[in-house]
Amino acid sequence: MSVLDQIAYFRNRRDEVPNQELARQLAKTKNHKGIQEIAENLGHKNKSVRSDCLKVLYEIGYPAPELIADYCSDFLALLKSKDNRMVWGGMIALATIADLRAKEIWTRIDDVIATVENGTLITVVWGVKTLARVAAADKCYRKKISPILFAQIRKSLARDVPLQAESMVVAIDDNNRQEFLAVLASRQKELTTAQAARLKKLLKNLS
Repeated sequence: MSVLDQIAYFRNRRDEVPNQELARQLAKTKNHKGIQEIAENLGHKNKSVRSDCLKVLYEIGYPAPELIADYCSDFLALLKSKDNRMVWGGMIALATIADLRAKEIWTRIDDVIATVENGTLITVVWGVKTLARVAAADKCYRKKISPILFAQIRKSLARDVPLQAESMVVAIDDNNRQEFLAVLASRQKELTTAQAARLKKLLKNLS
């Protein structure tokens, strides 16, 4: 049986369980050939097949990003897709491999930034993770990306501030620490008790 035949669409399933099971199997066996087959179908003419294949890939990326890192350019290309599902799925995949492919993602960083600034909530959540992990790789990257990250905190919903801050910590150094703290302080009054406690714990670890 082809690996592709195991995705949800070809099993006549509307849930994500088959895709998650396939991802676990491919990751556990390090089936590079099977992963390649899935990646090659990111451009399949059927929308559901494309979506399932992307789901499989980023599910692999969670535990084993090195197995999908070679498809970085494919994920970057998805940011230009007219299908929002492929856009945010591509961003999730990029976030999982950003530590490994920071230099490659940097070559298209303006596309990533534009996608975050104009994206849906899930795109923003994973886009912030992607940007932060790229920024963590190089001080020159941080110089450009830090203002973008801080702008996201300034305009995000209060409920999202702790999550975004947690994602950004990896990109904080002596040069941007004070601005980061100032931006967070400016949002403190808007937070619930639970949100403030979550942020306080983060700041304690940061210090």
